[in-house]
Amino acid sequence: MVLPILRGISLKVDAGEFVAIMGPSGSGKTTLLNIIGCLDSIDGGSYFLAGERVEQANDDDLARIRSKHIGFVFQLFNLIPRVSALRNVELPMIYSNIKAADRQKKALLALEKVAVDDRANHNPNQLSGGQQQRVAIARALVNDPELLVADEPTGSLDSTTGQEIMELFRRLNQSGTTIVMVTHEEEIAAYAKRIVRLKDGIIASDNGA
Repeated sequence: MVLPILRGISLKVDAGEFVAIMGPSGSGKTTLLNIIGCLDSIDGGSYFLAGERVEQANDDDLARIRSKHIGFVFQLFNLIPRVSALRNVELPMIYSNIKAADRQKKALLALEKVAVDDRANHNPNQLSGGQQQRVAIARALVNDPELLVADEPTGSLDSTTGQEIMELFRRLNQSGTTIVMVTHEEEIAAYAKRIVRLKDGIIASDNGA
């Protein structure tokens, strides 16, 4: 038995947008985000990302698309605990044939962009939750992606730190980064320029449509 999660969704996100996806549990918002981020495949329809037809891509092509176009930020940071912040940020570049010295330089610049370059040599357990999320954002940005995909990026943070992270997202968007974010918090969604609300696998409302 096949259980459809998303049904007849049509969504266009333009370059430079900041979109929040909201909806109750089970509405399909995380599935939609995973499709946008090329982590999940679709069973029907079409998905184009930067002109590429994603649903026809094989695993190698999907890995290339993710590496070239997309940066990921998760609720639980997903940092490697036994290596420094700098090393965590370098990791996406290891398979890109970038020389070690250049990787370090780019990673430091990414950490500077999110204001934690002074913690470059600290391991994640030596950082606060907000600092860990900033490191995760630096890692997502280090390959200069056109699209930043964020799944509940403030879900593990206190309200003050969450607001700091969202102000950082706002600045990144103002500098040209496209952001698509899932959140269940109205005050977090308010930072986005556009809110898409899902219900039972369909788009119930879209204030940017």
